[in-house]
Amino acid sequence: MKVIVNGEPREVPEGTSVAQAVASVSAAGSGVAAALNDEVVRRSAWEDTPLRESDRLEVLTAVQGG
Repeated sequence: MKVIVNGEPREVPEGTSVAQAVASVSAAGSGVAAALNDEVVRRSAWEDTPLRESDRLEVLTAVQGG
């Protein structure tokens, strides 16, 4: 099925979770947030939140710097 991840179209298997999609774009273990169709998804719900056809997922990673 087709979804949009960080503005890029992607083909993912049916039943892909937010957690799986996040892992495909970020190896960071912390400081990561996900928004599905403009709604923040709590990290505790990532595994149980499936992506659906045409969903838009934004994966944000916090960075430090000065």
